[in-house]
Amino acid sequence: MSGTNDHRPLIAVVGSFSAERDYRPPLTDPGGLRNACEEIGGEIARRGCDLLVFSGKEKYAETAAARGFLAASEAGPRTVVARLARHQQYTLEPGPESGARIRVVRDPSGEWEVPYYRALMETDGIVLAGGGRSTRVTGILALAQEIPVAPVSVFGAAAEQVWVHLDRTRNRATDEDLALLGGPWTDTSAGDLVDGLLRQAGERAREAARRRRAERRARFPERSGLLTAAAFLIASLACLVGISAAPDGPVGFAAMVAGPMFAAMAGALIRDSFGAEQEALKAVVRGLGAGVVSVLLFLSAQLLLNPEALQENVALLRLSFFLIPVGFTAGFTFDLVFDRLRRAELLRPPELAAPHQQQQDAGAAPPS
Repeated sequence: MSGTNDHRPLIAVVGSFSAERDYRPPLTDPGGLRNACEEIGGEIARRGCDLLVFSGKEKYAETAAARGFLAASEAGPRTVVARLARHQQYTLEPGPESGARIRVVRDPSGEWEVPYYRALMETDGIVLAGGGRSTRVTGILALAQEIPVAPVSVFGAAAEQVWVHLDRTRNRATDEDLALLGGPWTDTSAGDLVDGLLRQAGERAREAARRRRAERRARFPERSGLLTAAAFLIASLACLVGISAAPDGPVGFAAMVAGPMFAAMAGALIRDSFGAEQEALKAVVRGLGAGVVSVLLFLSAQLLLNPEALQENVALLRLSFFLIPVGFTAGFTFDLVFDRLRRAELLRPPELAAPHQQQQDAGAAPPS
């Protein structure tokens, strides 16, 4: 959860109950709403949460909630987080026996909208009480972002409108939650409301943890494929060392063949990492197949031109500096290699034309 420390969730209270304001829908009981907000603030403190507020003016619901929060003397250490614009002041202070503290966080923008909406994204739950257009926008934003929201609709105003939207966009709210928020206010309503918010916040946190685990699992094939490709590349370079250190014979020849094969598999895995879905096993097999064909055709051409090319390790080492890039390129472009194979282009290299044809071409008279 996103509280002010690793243990305490952060709950915001948003709304207003000004007697001088014309609310649509009407605000039915401003005094009752003020008392309800104080009860909600006290229950937020008793549930071990911190309270997020944006103003200390008496007409706002968060001020009443902060009074109840600070007055909950039986609650443990807790914090009122006041997110304010740089010109605003917060005058509410905890009593001498209160275990609460007030932490003021100022935004350099100078406008209340910026710290307000930014802070809402960091909360674990939002209580809406009364309010006008800003309260309604807050509720719609919370529903869109799947932030647990509790609109106290029994007192009317914007919270009632959000309660109607909550019935359509449930997110994690249950029928019991909707009945509580739409029913008459009782002595247990505040505690049940906070419990419902915390339950939804817990479900949201668990869902987020599951998504993070799923994302890590989804990235594992790509990471493991790239690590394997790096290992294959190192192995191909190690084959160069093996050729130079081995005596003339089959060991050096085996290292010469293995080097480009490792490089081909590395190239195929690196190519596979660019795709939307990684299929490492298919990439390795396809890269190995393309590498085998390309390297053997390259070697066959060398042997036809120079049958003694593979007799000494010095020659093998010299060839390997060509074969490893050939293998890597074949693996990285295995689709092109197989396409040319299907069209038999790799089996008809121009440099292997028939000798008697070359002699005829050389002895032919130049055109007049």
